[in-house]
Amino acid sequence: MSKLVQGYEVVIGFETHAQLSTKSKIFSRASVAFGAEPNTQACAVDMALPGTLPVMNIGAVERAIEFGLAINAHIAERSIFARKNYFYPDLPKGYQISQFEIPVVQGGEVSFFLEVGKETVRKTVRLERAHLEEDAGKSLHEDFIGQSGIDLNRAGTPLLEIVTQPDMRSSEEAVAYAKELHKIVTWIGICDGNMQEGSFRCDANVSVRKPGGELGTRREIKNLNSFKFMQQAIDYEVRWQIDQIEDGHAIQQATVLFDPDTGETRAMRTKEDAADYRYFPDPDLPPLVIGRDWVERVKGEMAELPRVMAERFVKDYALPEYDATQLTQSKAVAAYFEATAKACGQPKLASNWIMGEVSRRLNASEMAIEQAPVSAAQLAALIGRISDNTISNNAARQVFEGLWNGEGPSGSEGDVDALIEAKGLKQMNDTGELEKIIDDVLAANPKNVEEFKAGNAKALNGLVGPIMKASKGKANPGQVNALLMKKLR
Repeated sequence: MSKLVQGYEVVIGFETHAQLSTKSKIFSRASVAFGAEPNTQACAVDMALPGTLPVMNIGAVERAIEFGLAINAHIAERSIFARKNYFYPDLPKGYQISQFEIPVVQGGEVSFFLEVGKETVRKTVRLERAHLEEDAGKSLHEDFIGQSGIDLNRAGTPLLEIVTQPDMRSSEEAVAYAKELHKIVTWIGICDGNMQEGSFRCDANVSVRKPGGELGTRREIKNLNSFKFMQQAIDYEVRWQIDQIEDGHAIQQATVLFDPDTGETRAMRTKEDAADYRYFPDPDLPPLVIGRDWVERVKGEMAELPRVMAERFVKDYALPEYDATQLTQSKAVAAYFEATAKACGQPKLASNWIMGEVSRRLNASEMAIEQAPVSAAQLAALIGRISDNTISNNAARQVFEGLWNGEGPSGSEGDVDALIEAKGLKQMNDTGELEKIIDDVLAANPKNVEEFKAGNAKALNGLVGPIMKASKGKANPGQVNALLMKKLR
């Protein structure tokens, strides 16, 4: 599914930092709550004062295990913490505790659907690893003239760094992967996914090459904190690299930042390799040992995973795989669908309405499904009235409009029948009355009748329209077609 850009193949790999949803830091008991005054949540361990020692947060380990289970990865029975040495003013120890040679989560994959032209295709991105590490502090520049301030509240915050293979071939694929990963970590509750607060930060490694050639030199776009900017940044970087190569310049490995105001990336520093960090095992932390019994206990306590739920929707409700995946984008949407499907007994119709009319209105109003004015019970009742031919699809949309705008009296499924009556939308099911309308239309349109009998199938449309108009839209379209064809033959 590679998409060539100006004759080049794009190659993208991702590194994502997901802040784990623990109450305290990874190696200390200091709080990780967002929004505190600078340096009010940094204890002696976080500030690396002499004589302090790190102590592993068991909650961070269990969240790493949950992620490994969610992506079908191998969870290492023994993993090692290492010191990653580099100097930043906001890194109080002069090194970051991370995992290097033996990460806790190894392998795994993330699958998602992607629109390619008129096709919907399934794409799978292989994960290389996910490892535990601590976050650094934060340098503050805006409030100081000619100086920088240091806030160590974030220092020691638990992170899970999730690293992919270079499997993505376009910015669209990269964004779809990031959205699916975001869904997974928020679904299982290991990360709140708040990109504005820095809880879910993505780095994109981007390179280009001629098709079939060796991998090009990559440049890493750091700290992408919105899906919109992610796509813009990657698209700009791809065009920039191609222009450089076409002009005869070599790409230098570097870390770059994206400026949303200019829509451009700019180099921040030359990119370091593993050797530059002088990794070595942290002498203050023993190996992390995870027994199979621990893994099984965590597995038993986990909620149903989105991919497992999607498989169940395919099996139990006979839904297409695409529908099942879309309906498991969040627990709230999945619960809304199940409640609707069980109440109306028409899972495919429920899926169509939720993926169609409900989603369209939610997106237009920037509303979560929990805030939807139409309850699952009301939608199920509406679908039931379509199924028993009480109303047409067009009339159902009018009823849905009324429900959405709060026209129903009580907010219950009874609103559906009340609105159908109030709006006079019941379909005409009196065969005798419908036959009279059809006879009148046939008599008034002899030319269309002759053309249809002569083999012009399109002439039928010239008869159906007047019949529906004469019935004020209340005629059952299926019944109209059946009776009309019977009379024409």
